[in-house]
Amino acid sequence: MDQRTIQVLRPNVTREDALRKFSAPGPTRFLWMLRSGSLQRIADVYVPFWLYRARYEMNRTVEDRIFALDAVDGSLDLFSFSNLPATAELQSIETRNFLAPALADDAALTLVRDKILRFVFLQGFFKLRGSGIEIRREPGELFVPYWLGFYGGRGSVRFRVMDAVRRRVEGAKATAFFEQWLAA
Repeated sequence: MDQRTIQVLRPNVTREDALRKFSAPGPTRFLWMLRSGSLQRIADVYVPFWLYRARYEMNRTVEDRIFALDAVDGSLDLFSFSNLPATAELQSIETRNFLAPALADDAALTLVRDKILRFVFLQGFFKLRGSGIEIRREPGELFVPYWLGFYGGRGSVRFRVMDAVRRRVEGAKATAFFEQWLAA
């Protein structure tokens, strides 16, 4: 894999924070150690996201939001912004640990439409007014940082995933996403 300079959404979790989280004492760590062994190492990984502007009327107010969809397979959770990320929220880094976009534009548009509809419906389906939702892709892409914690023992390796922007350990969906990438 080639090294490349990419635009990254500024992480809220440092390497030390991720290490502390993955090795913090408690019932979760105890279960992971029983099942997977001890923490061996951590790595930062960057996932490409495409930005989409969505306009819709909600409760007589026009909403104009930015959503970000992962450009690999569209399976990760959307990011939502009130405006395009500002320069202060981004940083350029040089890395090899990034995934390449693999989604076709039309498939991405279908996926992002479905996910935005789900987002809007959770706010209240009957509050939606007008003819629906206008969605258009914004130029460029940004990468979102994740931390992978690798655990090993007894001849196997497993890992946990942490979203370095939202500061949360992800579940099975994100783990399966990165397992596919690591297996390829």
